[in-house]
Amino acid sequence: MGATPLVVVMGISGVGKSAVGHELADRFGVNYADGDDFHSPSNIAKMSAGTPLTDDDRWPWLEDIGRWLAVHGADGGVISCSALKRAYRDVLTDAAPRTMFLHLTGDHDLIKSRMDHREHFMPSSLLESQEKTLEPLQDDERGWAFDITPSPGQIVDEFIKKSELTKEGTA
Repeated sequence: MGATPLVVVMGISGVGKSAVGHELADRFGVNYADGDDFHSPSNIAKMSAGTPLTDDDRWPWLEDIGRWLAVHGADGGVISCSALKRAYRDVLTDAAPRTMFLHLTGDHDLIKSRMDHREHFMPSSLLESQEKTLEPLQDDERGWAFDITPSPGQIVDEFIKKSELTKEGTA
């Protein structure tokens, strides 16, 4: 185990990955990156037009995120990334084996309301597509699911308890 967290904050669009990711990274003093910043202009244009991405659209994006995780493997880091399918998460853990997942989940109507009231290239019309694509974490994956109702700080507190992370290292 490394001395600092290496975490992907995952979930469908609108669950608060960035807010929770920033909170976790700040808590441990590690780098934070937003997976949206790794999307190609063509992926952003596609999503902005309300067209769901295909696996072929996602593979290069996931490989870039995996490289970011690998570079930050020793020093730790937190990145937000939808990581909707097990195969996508496998790309990330293949690149950085000690990666843990913090999966944010929530009620459809709450998430849609959040999406409708923010500035983002991902329209709420893609919410159902993301919900259909999502494969929850499996028992053999290092991660835990958390409801989005509590504050980002409360979610991070619960993640730290479950993952047994400490400022000094991991259990």
